[in-house]
Amino acid sequence: METPANSTKDNSGYESAKKIILRWDSTASEVGRERMIFGTDRQEADFYLQAVDEIQRSLSSASISDCSHNVDADNQSKVKTTIQIAMARLEDEFRNILIIHTSALEIDSLFDSSTSFSSSTPTHHDLEDDEDCISDDSGSSRNNLLQLHHCESSDSSTYRTSSSIREVDLMPAEAICDLQAIAMRMIAAGYLRECIQVYGSVRKSSVDSSFRKLGIEKLSIGDVQRLEWEALEGKIRRWIRAARVCVRILFASEKKLCEQIFDCVGTDIDDACFMETVKGPAIQLFNFAEAISISRRSPEKLFKILDLHDALMELLPDIEAVFDSKSSDSIRVQAAEILSRLAEAARGILFEFENAVLREPSRVPVPGGTIHPLTRYVMNYISLISDYKQTLIELIMSKPSTGSRYSGDPSTPDMEFTELEGKTPLALHLIWIIVVLQFNLDGKSKHYRDVSLAHLFMMNNVHYIVQKVKGSPELREMIGDDCLRKLTGKFRQAATSYQRATWVSVLYCLRDEGLHVSGSFSSGVSKTALRERFKTFNAMFEEVHRTQSMWLIPDGQLREELRISISEKLLPAYRSFLGRFRSHIESGKHPENYIKYSAEDLETAVLDLFEGYPAS
Repeated sequence: METPANSTKDNSGYESAKKIILRWDSTASEVGRERMIFGTDRQEADFYLQAVDEIQRSLSSASISDCSHNVDADNQSKVKTTIQIAMARLEDEFRNILIIHTSALEIDSLFDSSTSFSSSTPTHHDLEDDEDCISDDSGSSRNNLLQLHHCESSDSSTYRTSSSIREVDLMPAEAICDLQAIAMRMIAAGYLRECIQVYGSVRKSSVDSSFRKLGIEKLSIGDVQRLEWEALEGKIRRWIRAARVCVRILFASEKKLCEQIFDCVGTDIDDACFMETVKGPAIQLFNFAEAISISRRSPEKLFKILDLHDALMELLPDIEAVFDSKSSDSIRVQAAEILSRLAEAARGILFEFENAVLREPSRVPVPGGTIHPLTRYVMNYISLISDYKQTLIELIMSKPSTGSRYSGDPSTPDMEFTELEGKTPLALHLIWIIVVLQFNLDGKSKHYRDVSLAHLFMMNNVHYIVQKVKGSPELREMIGDDCLRKLTGKFRQAATSYQRATWVSVLYCLRDEGLHVSGSFSSGVSKTALRERFKTFNAMFEEVHRTQSMWLIPDGQLREELRISISEKLLPAYRSFLGRFRSHIESGKHPENYIKYSAEDLETAVLDLFEGYPAS
C-alpha cells in the first residue's frame, strides 16, 4: 500500500502535468492556438510528452482509483477529459509535423535513377507511314484491317531485395523521432485509429501530388476504355515510365517511412498506415493497366500491350517485395491478374491478326500494280513482332499441329508444317501469316483486267515481303533461309510470268514465218506482209510503252533488273529482224511509216517503263 507521501507526490505530478496540458489546449489557450509545441524548442516538446505520460500513469494508478484517497468517479472523468485534450493536441502536432516535412520528390531525377529498364516502344505510327485507306466495292469499312490506326540525394538511399528498389528518406531523422514519440502516446491511449487516419490522409496527399507530377491521371476503367487508341498510346508510355518510379521508389519509400515511425510500437500499425496511404493510389495506378488488358482487341494494340506486359513482368518481383503483407494481398493479386490478362490479350491479338489478314476485303486494285497497303502493313507489323521475339516465344506455348493447316478449305491456303520441323511456335505463326498474306494478295491480283499487271503486282508484293525479311536479322532467323528461298522463287516466277504475258506477243511480231512468198525462204519476201508486221510491232510496242510506263515498280534495283531482262530479249531480236528485212522496206515508199524505231530508240523507251507516270 502506498504511503501518504507518495500519494501526495503523485497528485502533485498529475496537477503539474494537467497544467501543461491545459496550457496548450487550442480551444481555451491563446498560446495553444498560435504556436505548435514541436515547432518551438525541444524542451517544450519534452515537457509536454512527459506531461502526457504522467496523465496516462495517473489514469491507471491506484492512487487515482483508490477510494481511500478520496478520488471519486468525478475525478476519474476529469483525468479522461485531460487525456482527450492531450490526444487532440498530439493529433494536431502529429499532422503538423507530417505536413511541414512533406516535400515533393524530384521526379525528373527519379526517372533517371529508378531503373535501367528501358523499352524501345513502337507505335502505330511505325505502321501508318506505309498505310493508305482502301475502300472495298461498297465503300470504306471500319472493320478493314488497313483502316486500323493503328527528394533526398541518393547518398541517403537504401537498397532492399534487388537494385531495382531504391528507398529514399522522405523525412529527416529528428521529425521521425518526434512522430514516433507522438504515435506511441496516441496508441497507448487508445487512439490508434485516429493516428492511422491522420497519417494516411497527409501522406496520401503527398502521394497524390507525386502522381500528378508523374502524369498519372485519375481515370476509371471506363474512362480509359472510352479514350481513342491514339490518345492511349501516349498515356501507356507515361504509365510505364511512372509505374517504375511508383513501385520502386515512391511506394517503397512510403513503406520504409511507416516502418521507421511505427516499428517500435510492436504491432502491425506500420502496415496499416502504409496501406492507408498507398492502397488507393496503387489501385488507381493498376486500374489503368487493367483497363488496357480487358479492352477490345485489335492489331494496332499488340505492341503497347506487350510493352505493358514486359514492364509489369519486370516490376512484379518489386511489387511482391513492397506489398508483402497479408493486408496488401489484393494489390499483389491485381498485378498478377493484370499480367495474365495482358499475356492472354497479346496471344489473342496475334492469333486473330492472321484472320484479319486473310479476310481483308478490299477489292479495288492498287494503281500501277504497286505494293498493296496490306502488304506494307502486315510486313511492318511482323517486323515489329520480331522485336518482341523473346516475350512472344514465352507467350505462345502451343505448337500448331503437324500436317496441313486449314487443308481442304478453298477460302484458306494450305501449309505443310512437316517441312518446318524444329521451328518455334512463333516462327511457324509468322510464316503462316506470310502464307495467308500471299493468299490474299493472289486473290486481289485477280481483280486486274490485264494479266501482265496482275503478275507485276504479285512480283512487287512478294519482292517487298522478301526485302522486309532480309532487312530484319531477327525475322530472317525465324523465317529461315529455306522459306526465304521459296519466297524469292515466287517473285522471280511472277517476273517471268509478267514477261511472258507482255513480251511474247510483241516478240512474236519479229518472227520470219508468214513473210516469205510461197512459204519458201528463197522465194522472196512479201512486202505487204512485212509492212503489216512492222505496223503491228510498232502498235503493240507503243501500247505497252504507253500503259506500262504508268505501272510502278517501287524498288529501284528490281525495276532495273526487269528492264535489263526485257532489253536482253527485245533488242537482239529487233536488231536481227531489222538486219534481215530493213532493205525491203527502205526500197519502197515512205519507209519511215514502218521502221519507226531504231534499236537505240527501243532501248531508251524501255527505260520509261515502271516509273508510275506517263512517258513523254
